[in-house]
Amino acid sequence: MTPAIRSELLKFFSTRLWWGLLIPVAIAGALFSWLSATLFAGTEVQPGVRLPDLDDPQMVSSVYTAGLQVSQVLLLAIGVLTIGSEYRHKTITGTFLATPRRARVMVAKIISLLGIGAVYGFVGTFASFAVGATIIRSKGFDVLPDGALRTLGLSLLVLGLWALIGLGIGILIPNQVAALFVAIGAAWIIEPLLGLLFSSQEWGRSIAPYFPSNATQAVVNAVSQPGAEPRLSWWTGALVLAAYAVGMAGLGTWRTLRTDIS
Repeated sequence: MTPAIRSELLKFFSTRLWWGLLIPVAIAGALFSWLSATLFAGTEVQPGVRLPDLDDPQMVSSVYTAGLQVSQVLLLAIGVLTIGSEYRHKTITGTFLATPRRARVMVAKIISLLGIGAVYGFVGTFASFAVGATIIRSKGFDVLPDGALRTLGLSLLVLGLWALIGLGIGILIPNQVAALFVAIGAAWIIEPLLGLLFSSQEWGRSIAPYFPSNATQAVVNAVSQPGAEPRLSWWTGALVLAAYAVGMAGLGTWRTLRTDIS
């Protein structure tokens, strides 16, 4: 198993893709952390409704994870490309010839993606923490209130799970370009719109918290939008997001084990 995992990591880190996507993760983490801490914390978003200030632990968590939405879409794309590039460049045959047991290859891809997600999560979290903590400290507030360390740690897990969701999409839609369009479009456009639709309807308010993006926000304890319905606890959100990841990666693995590769 170790050689297979090493091979998957080598495939990824031997290209320029990894640092080409790592740079925007770091920039997004730093930029959105700065915006959240300087422009949004404590501001009035509606008449009589204010966002929490930086003395609120939940607002601090939001500052440290402000760039997570950008990072999760990029990790989703990495998950798609991990398998989609092999289908596109016809290297999937060589991969399965080198490691005839397909299940071992898929497990190696899953483990390597969790590791890649942790690396990207660390870089993005470090950038956001460096900027956010500097601003929070300058304003005289605690940089590590209750729950902040848990949020920073869970950010690494969240990105790995989004990469696994992308892996499943990349297998179910072998055309790499189509898979990327579907994955990014669903994560950035379709799912948020469906979330708003469900939240606005009485029958859908109990379902909306279980959408992947809403579960992600629950995991990292980010501030909810004013007027939003109560959301999941952090551990329930983690289980929901893990269920999406396991379901997509598991379905993709099952399809890979049963499909002829030419």
